[in-house]
Amino acid sequence: MSFKSKTGGLRSINTASISLPAVQLNQTSPQKKQKPPSAGCFHERDMQPTEFRLFYDRGDLPISLEHRASENGIKWKIEPEQLDYHHYLPIFFEGLRELVEPYALLAKQGIYDMLEKGNKKILPVIPQLILPLKRALNTRNHDVIAKTLLVIQKLVKSYSAIGESLVPYYRQILPMFNLFKQSNFNIGDHIEYGQRKKTNLGDLIQETLELLERNGGRDAFINIKYMIPTYESCMQ
Repeated sequence: MSFKSKTGGLRSINTASISLPAVQLNQTSPQKKQKPPSAGCFHERDMQPTEFRLFYDRGDLPISLEHRASENGIKWKIEPEQLDYHHYLPIFFEGLRELVEPYALLAKQGIYDMLEKGNKKILPVIPQLILPLKRALNTRNHDVIAKTLLVIQKLVKSYSAIGESLVPYYRQILPMFNLFKQSNFNIGDHIEYGQRKKTNLGDLIQETLELLERNGGRDAFINIKYMIPTYESCMQ
């Protein structure tokens, strides 16, 4: 390579001695698209110790654990029909969220015994039972939801007027029904043992909704349909 100098002569330059700076290309790998975060509507919620456990540990409940040969049971210090249902029944319903024994057993069996012998005493307590039922369903825990659905069925059957008294509270207790209504497993021709054990949420929800409709009076279906659009009447 040559160029013209100030004196007018040509001067040659050795281009081999000239080093050019290396050009670094920004060759970054294409970023992978991140998946949107999960809404978590089916995720189980954290469950704290309930008031039922607190009352039982303090000895404020008229029950004790009875050890038997086959399985443990509940022993009443006072007959259930003699209890103040306004005070005790909501406390037992709070225990529906318990998964630790013996609290879970005592709460469930205590509810069954009180509903079996309560008759008319249960009806005035219905407004106090809605919040414990809602809390139990909102845990999203399959075992707790299944246990709560069976208790709702027992509650509706315990007295004739209870089905109609629950209709105004459908907006509090039915949202979780709508969320888990399709919780059935497609297992082909295999046997679903959850149906026999009453742990299949889809079947339990359908049974509970039909029971609510049959015992809820003329306004039951339209209120169920409003909360669960996929529900079809069992009365037609």
